[in-house]
Amino acid sequence: MTAGSKIPVTVITGFLGAGKTTLVRHVLAHAKGKRIALIINEFGELGVDKEILAGCGDETCREEDMIELSNGCICCTVADEFIPTMQQLLAREDRPDHIVIETSGLALPQPLIRAFNWPEIKSEVTIDGVVTVADAAALSEGRFANDEAAVDALRSADAMLDHETPLGELFEDQLIAADMVILNKSDLVAGDKLDTIEKHLRAEMRPGTGIVRAHNGHVDVAALLGMGLSTEDNLAGRESHHELEHGGEGHEHDDFDSFSVTLDGVTSKDQLLQTIEQTIRAHDVLRLKGFAALPGAPARLAIQAVGPRVTAYFDRPWKPGEVRQTALVVIGESPLDRAAISTSLERAAAAAA
Repeated sequence: MTAGSKIPVTVITGFLGAGKTTLVRHVLAHAKGKRIALIINEFGELGVDKEILAGCGDETCREEDMIELSNGCICCTVADEFIPTMQQLLAREDRPDHIVIETSGLALPQPLIRAFNWPEIKSEVTIDGVVTVADAAALSEGRFANDEAAVDALRSADAMLDHETPLGELFEDQLIAADMVILNKSDLVAGDKLDTIEKHLRAEMRPGTGIVRAHNGHVDVAALLGMGLSTEDNLAGRESHHELEHGGEGHEHDDFDSFSVTLDGVTSKDQLLQTIEQTIRAHDVLRLKGFAALPGAPARLAIQAVGPRVTAYFDRPWKPGEVRQTALVVIGESPLDRAAISTSLERAAAAAA
């Protein structure tokens, strides 16, 4: 089977809360008749991303074409979960025109890219392109940066701080693996600071990799789908920090932790969001997401938080018979103080009692 007859796959990676799910929603809504299969790699115990995406592109991505990998980071479960999932998808009579993979914010892209050379799937699929989504607003606040020279250059613009942690290395690994970088939320950053951020990103990217500025994940779908790069055949220069240090051996995610918490008795949206923001600041939570049930509200409240920034919107009506509860996923660097964070979040319900 030639590369032209293989099913193209777009890998969308990026840091926590950068806007990957928003970008996928945009792709599904503007697929122009292409039937897309979507593989979602959720980090945590709740299928939040799949629920947000469900129904946003019925004509191009049916419910049965949305596959969730929730048993760990996709780069750690290539053999056990990803390859079998791809084989099942390829065994269908009505194959998709295109496959989109939304990775966990904690995923290293490199092991996933290499997996497309596994003999079980290599003859039938090819990576059309790897797209990394970066959060311009977060970067402007000094989060997820790790280069000392860049910090010196950006300090006068109130920009990034040195972030010599596994988190910073992971960000660099996602940038170096990209065929295209989407600098999302660029509308939230002043132009001069945005230029400085872009300069910093280019220093970590492979030469020739494009940067596209965007807000709300609005990018021309024609630029995202149809790159035709066969990325799995062009691995040079994409090595992760771990691969460079350990000769290509496997990796671990012991530096990250996640858990879910259910809150009973939440009655105030404002109180809930304020409590979430206070909890994130007090316990250095990196990412929080989930859904909330509010009294009298016919729709569920979708919540997304990166650092201290919390956003919320009613995404869809509650389904008949659906359990209406407030359930959140908390993600941060290990070890998280689960008891203290849970107690802090429970204040949102206690305040209404």
